[in-house]
Amino acid sequence: MEFTRESIIVSAVRTFCKSFAAIIGICIAVVIVLIATSMFSTPDIYPPKSTLIISPDAEGNRDLLPPTTPVILKIDVKGVIGMGDLTSDKFQNILLDSRDGMLGGNRVKAIFLHMNTPGGTADDSDAIYRHLMQYKEKFQIPIYAYVEGLCASGGMYITSAADKIFASRSSVIGSIGVLMGPTFNFSGLMDRYGVQSLTLTQGKDKDMLNPYRPWVPGEDTSLRTIIADEYQDFVNIVTTARTRLDKQQLVSEYGAQVFIATKAQQLGYIDVADSNYNAAISELAKEAKFADGQPYQVMTIEPPRPFFANLADGPFALFSGKITHQFKLSQTTDSELSGKLLYLYQPN
Repeated sequence: MEFTRESIIVSAVRTFCKSFAAIIGICIAVVIVLIATSMFSTPDIYPPKSTLIISPDAEGNRDLLPPTTPVILKIDVKGVIGMGDLTSDKFQNILLDSRDGMLGGNRVKAIFLHMNTPGGTADDSDAIYRHLMQYKEKFQIPIYAYVEGLCASGGMYITSAADKIFASRSSVIGSIGVLMGPTFNFSGLMDRYGVQSLTLTQGKDKDMLNPYRPWVPGEDTSLRTIIADEYQDFVNIVTTARTRLDKQQLVSEYGAQVFIATKAQQLGYIDVADSNYNAAISELAKEAKFADGQPYQVMTIEPPRPFFANLADGPFALFSGKITHQFKLSQTTDSELSGKLLYLYQPN
């Protein structure tokens, strides 16, 4: 009988591979258990806590200061309003969190809006604006906005809560208007290929703007009335906040156009063009009546993003058996915003 002796190296490699495979298996099992727990467990009574982040002050300092130091709350308004972290609910939670925990005891003395948004839904833009106005009036604090990139449509609506608007030299400002759509009509194409569609309804115009039949003149009257009302509210809110912006010229001449920051300042959309983050923060610190040399802390509240909740509720939520199908209508709009009134800049 003949035996083959295995080398020590081969034996060690085999043992390592077995151990590594066992560790991977354990990790996968733990992940599956955690996902199942997050999916089937009872929701917590209390919402998950936000995260406090120290942002740079006007001098670029990010040191953690004593808990009695006054705070400028920096809120990032970046992306499409009504999506992600820019919903009215999440924004309201940020404001609520700013009076609690480490920020309790009336530490927040001012709000700094850091803007880079094309706008978004009318509902969320209006709600965020009103949350800011209520906060400002209740706690008697100044609000400044700094645009670094784009502040269009719903962004202008939100910054109407600001006492002053600063912008970088290359920022783009404007687009005061209301949008719904685009809405397509496929009836001609369906007739060409012999395709028919049936929609069962009760109530006149219940299927208004149905894309699978020819549209009837006047069926969109109620929507046009709503859009006109929303536009008037938008114009009134912006021109009341920005007193140098002429209302008549805005409606008849400027319309929903956008302007480079220097031109926007000239027309009255913003207060200071060719500015920067440090200058805007410094001006806000003065407005908040911080004494010369008095230290202050700039802090940002980041909404919670539970990892397993994202897996269960996201567009590819395989673990909950749900997949959301979306298609882009443009670079700034997807099907999630379809059918909603929008304060949104779409340069297509």
